[in-house]
Amino acid sequence: MNKKILFVVTSHEDLGNTGLKTGFWTEELAAPYYVLADQGAEITIATPKGGQPPIDPKSEDPSAQTDATRRMDDDKVLLEKLRNTKVLSEINPADYDAVFYPGGHGPLWDLAEDKISQQLITDFYKADKPVAFVCHAPGVLRHVQIDGEYLVNGKKVTGFTNTEEEAVQLTDVVPFLVEDMLKQNGGEYSKVEDWQPYAVVDGKLITGQNPASSEKVAEELLKML
Repeated sequence: MNKKILFVVTSHEDLGNTGLKTGFWTEELAAPYYVLADQGAEITIATPKGGQPPIDPKSEDPSAQTDATRRMDDDKVLLEKLRNTKVLSEINPADYDAVFYPGGHGPLWDLAEDKISQQLITDFYKADKPVAFVCHAPGVLRHVQIDGEYLVNGKKVTGFTNTEEEAVQLTDVVPFLVEDMLKQNGGEYSKVEDWQPYAVVDGKLITGQNPASSEKVAEELLKML
């Protein structure tokens, strides 16, 4: 597959006012990266600030490790890409066939409010190119509008559930709840049991519920490409 895919990753590392750190969730980057790269996709990683994006410390916990994260730990090429991510403002959407946003809590603070990210998603979507988001990453669609309507309005979507947020005890820490926001913006939100894999496709929009859904989202993206 001779396709170019852009991964957009958070640059935000502070978990609200808790004094704890956040960032991107390792598995949600690693699993989709390998699903796509193993099929020959050329992947570029970009962040609002460029350089090494912060990794959510909890995603490095032994209990959160998967085959994909272990592979990433030994992958010099991917680790080098992560150390030297491109600056989002310098990216030209016309150079890529699709965009993918991994989650972690970080995106709720920076990418959800980032005008450049919003414009990028709009450009991809209007060019009829796939836009994919997993776990907290559907939160970056918060302000994205197409011709004056929220992109998610009337679309089938999923994303991190309120009960999953409760389970990780961050309901009162995050700037907004992904499930609530998607519903408020007119999305036809659906979910399965907490922590189970679930991905939803509506046209060129692909969303996944939680970390367990990251591979599923990438597989749907692969089918679309």
